[in-house]
Amino acid sequence: MERLHPEVAKLGGGDPRSIGRSNEVVADVLADPTLFDLIFDAIASDDPLIAMRAADAVEKVTARRPELLRPHKRRLLTELASIPQQEVRWHVAQMLPRLSLSARERRQAAGIVESYLDDRSGIVRTCAMQALAELAADDAELRARVVPFLRRLTRDGTPAMRARGRRLLAELDKGEVSGARSPGADRTR
Repeated sequence: MERLHPEVAKLGGGDPRSIGRSNEVVADVLADPTLFDLIFDAIASDDPLIAMRAADAVEKVTARRPELLRPHKRRLLTELASIPQQEVRWHVAQMLPRLSLSARERRQAAGIVESYLDDRSGIVRTCAMQALAELAADDAELRARVVPFLRRLTRDGTPAMRARGRRLLAELDKGEVSGARSPGADRTR
């Protein structure tokens, strides 16, 4: 059996419905950014607890230090974006708009989060809505494609999706899309 790095091992075990020691790992990475790559790699772990908690930690770290994602852009847009685990998906959706993207990459990221709109998890769909709005904020062509999705989900989605959709549509209309909120604020599965 492969021995895990102690920082990655902190992400395993315990109650699968909790974030475990994820916040401790966030503090460790913020204090020592050289640990970031290690935790980022753990998102692809075969252990679903480690994968979801690593995604949580990386998302929280990059909310404060988005530049740490820069060397991982290609992997985030490909391998990690295709992980089907809902807890990874909602964090990937939150991270994608933090990347510096070319027009082609922005459309690729939008395609990824559009596919998340079919996820059975309401949290994934809500985070995808937020990500789409953020990606489309400064892209008129993408905004024209995204607004109909947001209108439909604002009409037909979960209560959290309807609330988020109303806010996002108003912000897009004013050209003022704010960054993602924690999915826990709209927690619906």
